[in-house]
Amino acid sequence: MIQLLMLLVLIIFVLVGVAFFTLFERKLLGYIQLRKGPNKVGLSGVLQPFADAIKLFSKEHLPPSYSNYIPFLVAPCFSLGLALLVWSSTPSQFNLFSFNTSILFFLCCMSLGVYSLLAAGWSSNSKYSLFGALRGVAQTISYEVSLVLILLVPLLVILSYELSLFSIFQTEMWFILLFPLNSIIWLISCLAETNRTPFDFAEGESELVSGYNTEYSSGGFALIMLGEYTSILFMSFLFVLIFLGGMGGLMFIMKLMFMAFVFVWVRGTLPRFRYDKLMYLAWKSFLPFSLIYLLTMGGLFIILF
Repeated sequence: MIQLLMLLVLIIFVLVGVAFFTLFERKLLGYIQLRKGPNKVGLSGVLQPFADAIKLFSKEHLPPSYSNYIPFLVAPCFSLGLALLVWSSTPSQFNLFSFNTSILFFLCCMSLGVYSLLAAGWSSNSKYSLFGALRGVAQTISYEVSLVLILLVPLLVILSYELSLFSIFQTEMWFILLFPLNSIIWLISCLAETNRTPFDFAEGESELVSGYNTEYSSGGFALIMLGEYTSILFMSFLFVLIFLGGMGGLMFIMKLMFMAFVFVWVRGTLPRFRYDKLMYLAWKSFLPFSLIYLLTMGGLFIILF
């Protein structure tokens, strides 16, 4: 009962963090584009995320007439559920779910996210949604391969699948200094994995309208957006944990906020890539580099140890 209660508290904190992250993103994009951003609801727009949530969840839900109704309803809930479930693998002082294969659990949850994306596009029974879902699935699967290969290099150092050990092994030197190229490719792969600019092709092209979520409105759309922003926060948390010294005190919160700022900064700065260049980057650049780097580091560790 205590573990379930603590998991519920963790979910509430994550959802509140997502709400303020959306406000932070809209404010920062506003200043990048020389405008104020939301500033009407509450003090300087602080209550704007909650007003948006009330508006979205109170609107009438109108599913398409020819949609597959059950998968259409389940897909957004499954997407948000997975994004929240993966937070249970995070190390904490309270030993919420302290298991020694937390990295494998994260990779499994990340892979399962493809099914919710595909179900949302297919069940809408709309060619625009299906095109967006197919592009999103191809993009996610492509970058998962390089993401896993990049992760294997720091795992050679800690020789464990437990996330909490990253903090112990980085007391003297951060892994971003040991593996600088790895950390850059991991960050780019995270942007592609979470469908963020400049890799938001699932909803970016004119022929796709709004991607796999074209037919969603009200609560369904809100759940999809919550799942997406929850994944962004978790990827920021994971980057800090693996490459920026791990957990610990106020400095950890500052590093986490900086990584969230980087996600928004990239969105406000970079233009969108072409889709063929995205796939070329994944299969012709990141994958060969990740394989060669992993084999090189593996051979080096065998020779040294």
